[in-house]
Amino acid sequence: MIERYSRPEMKRVWSDENKFAKWLEVEIAVCEAWAELGIIPRQTLPKIKMARVNFKLMDEILKETHHDMTAFLGAVAASVGPESRFIHLGLTSSDVMDTALSLQLVEATEILNQDIKDLIIVLVEKALKYKYTPMMGRTHGVHAEPTSFGLKMALWVDEMNRNRLRLREAERIISVGKISGAVGTYATLSPELEERACAKLKLQPAPVSSQILQRDRHAQFVTTLAIIASSLEKFATEIRGLQRTETREAEEPFEAGQTGSSAMPHKRNPELCERVCGISRLVRGYALTSMENIALWHERDISHSSAERIILPDASLVLDYSLATFTRVMKGLQVYPRQMKRNIELTKGLVFSQRVLLALIDKRLSRQQAYEMVQRNAMKAWKGGKSFLTLLKADPEVVKVLPAEELEPLFDYDYYLRYVDDIFQRLGLTENQWKDILNRNRGE
Repeated sequence: MIERYSRPEMKRVWSDENKFAKWLEVEIAVCEAWAELGIIPRQTLPKIKMARVNFKLMDEILKETHHDMTAFLGAVAASVGPESRFIHLGLTSSDVMDTALSLQLVEATEILNQDIKDLIIVLVEKALKYKYTPMMGRTHGVHAEPTSFGLKMALWVDEMNRNRLRLREAERIISVGKISGAVGTYATLSPELEERACAKLKLQPAPVSSQILQRDRHAQFVTTLAIIASSLEKFATEIRGLQRTETREAEEPFEAGQTGSSAMPHKRNPELCERVCGISRLVRGYALTSMENIALWHERDISHSSAERIILPDASLVLDYSLATFTRVMKGLQVYPRQMKRNIELTKGLVFSQRVLLALIDKRLSRQQAYEMVQRNAMKAWKGGKSFLTLLKADPEVVKVLPAEELEPLFDYDYYLRYVDDIFQRLGLTENQWKDILNRNRGE
């Protein structure tokens, strides 16, 4: 596990203590099901339910057997006595291990779902606060036309809502158990036993299985985490770009006493966002490994096992950490509306070129002719110190068609934000509904 990125709740999910507790939970659920079916005496259940894992003994047995399940069973048997003969009755190792792994993945998913909700709350707050705050929209890294910082946040809200839906679907796919024996034929068990045991564990029985649950399920879980991590990288990359000294429209939090460089005291680096970006690359690598785990010899070997012991805990741990880190960034995000306005005005009105183009076309000029008239003045504005509007007013060919009194109203920044409310509503969200989402997410 990656200790640096471990938060307590997620670390507990992937601890050995929790893993073996889940193994024992599965074993006990199967014993209860056997008792209900009249196969083992009911009076043995109280003693079986008192079973515990002696970790020291388990380690000693493992050194001899080199098999964690037999070591586990030996350590459990020592705490139970004669009744232990009913534990693991008819089961193969993967009946226990895969079903218990599903329980761990469900727990991990619940934590990640809460992480996403926490981030969505912050993003919604920012979207509402900066709904009408104009900023430069950029394409290819170059000034295009104005947008609003609130719209940028709304875009991220929509994406994280999709990610939450993806995570719910991944949880549904992985919320299955498998109690079907050595090759999935129920030769030493029965489908009814599986159904009863899985119901006790709040899992659905896999409709069909080999000795293991098929790894496309686990691949869907990890690839879902990789998509979420990639969204975070996209957001973090944007914050990094906005924090560049030449831009400085937004900035991740920088706390008192924090240092950005050992050599340069002035530095305020976007190191949290850079951390989020780096972690996303790691999770995408785990996604590839999870897909490599799908193909196994005759649909059952253990080549996936060693990889899963790393990728499933680590993908969950680092995404949990990354979500919390980016939520921290967004909570403390410094936004500079004045600098946004200054940056819009850097090109001295060039952002209105399309409005002028369309106005000329509306005067019955051909698109080619109108484009040439606008572009030649735009190129002069790029090279010289005069504003785009000044150059247009001085162009006889332009003012012949568009006099100054018609040109000037075209240079209005509010024009670009007139549909902000419509876009928020297209998301199904009026301002009151956005506020309701905040309250609902806080209360869930």
